[in-house]
Amino acid sequence: MSEISPRIAFFIGCFGGGGIERITAHLAHSFVKLGIGIDMVLDKGGSPHLWRMPPETRIIDLKAPRLSMSLPGLVRYLQQERPFAMLSADHYLNEIALLAKRLAGVPTRAIVAEHNQLSKTTRNASKLKGRIAPIAARLLYPWADGIIAVSHGVAEDLAQTASLPRDRIQTIYNPVINSEMLANAKEPVEHPWFASSEIPVILGVGKLEPQKDFPNLIHAFAKVRQSKPARLVILGWGPDRPELEALVKELGLQDEVDLPGYVQNPYAYMARASTFVLSSAWEGLPTVLIEAMALGTPVVSTDCESGPSEILANGKYGYLTPVGDSDALADAILEVLSGNPKPLEPAWLDQFGLETATQRYLEVLGIA
Repeated sequence: MSEISPRIAFFIGCFGGGGIERITAHLAHSFVKLGIGIDMVLDKGGSPHLWRMPPETRIIDLKAPRLSMSLPGLVRYLQQERPFAMLSADHYLNEIALLAKRLAGVPTRAIVAEHNQLSKTTRNASKLKGRIAPIAARLLYPWADGIIAVSHGVAEDLAQTASLPRDRIQTIYNPVINSEMLANAKEPVEHPWFASSEIPVILGVGKLEPQKDFPNLIHAFAKVRQSKPARLVILGWGPDRPELEALVKELGLQDEVDLPGYVQNPYAYMARASTFVLSSAWEGLPTVLIEAMALGTPVVSTDCESGPSEILANGKYGYLTPVGDSDALADAILEVLSGNPKPLEPAWLDQFGLETATQRYLEVLGIA
């Protein structure tokens, strides 16, 4: 394949099925259409979701046994290939990317993006590298040619936690709304609860981990069930699944709550749900909330730091409830199910579209 200029490197570690990977794929497709070459730099092979990337993507496997050992390979890649810019989008990857660029001594523009609040990540970290993350950011992030935060809340938190100048951090909302998502939403759903609208289905989507606080959603659903018939579906995988299944059994909700696990196309479920609920304890910019809104599904969210209040215009376009308050969450869900959703102005969603994000990223990457 002939070289396309300029060339952008995405340093992604392992390309799984999470939100960062989906955002990366959307940007890559958009860049390729503009004639920009793409390198996907992985610390090791075995990434299961590379099918999301455009076929023009060149895969670079550093063959590192673990992420911390990918630094020498990334330095060699930068020295040999000299991409115009490199974009990383996870805190620990960002540290390695900045070190590699410094050691390689190349003119490649190094752009780092933060997708979560660094203070919350540090506070909930169990390993040393998580606890010293603010120190690493304070030392290394000034080397970046551009720093991106996915919400104003994430930007403010990064500036305070890592003692960085706020004007060095640019907010670019994730490119959430795109033609692929809208097309996927029209695909059929095999789950029997979505075959009829007679009993409303409440939907939650996310990794089954403490950040998403699905116990809060399950407790809220138990209170909703005391007032009217409903069902709850939570899509996702993660370490908290046994705990959530035990809670469902404890509350006697086995016939009304389902955890199908990871599904490749959550958009079809979102489009058919009666309401979408985000129960998180903290976020960066919860893309699932934007996706549900774009598909016309009423939303309810905790008013966690950060993202939901920005997305919902401080509650104008969806209900916001205090973090961890299952009673308030249940009341908001019942408002929606009773026919009182908050109407959305379609133009509000333009800022979360792929075209807007692509242009902003190109500006930070230094590509006219």
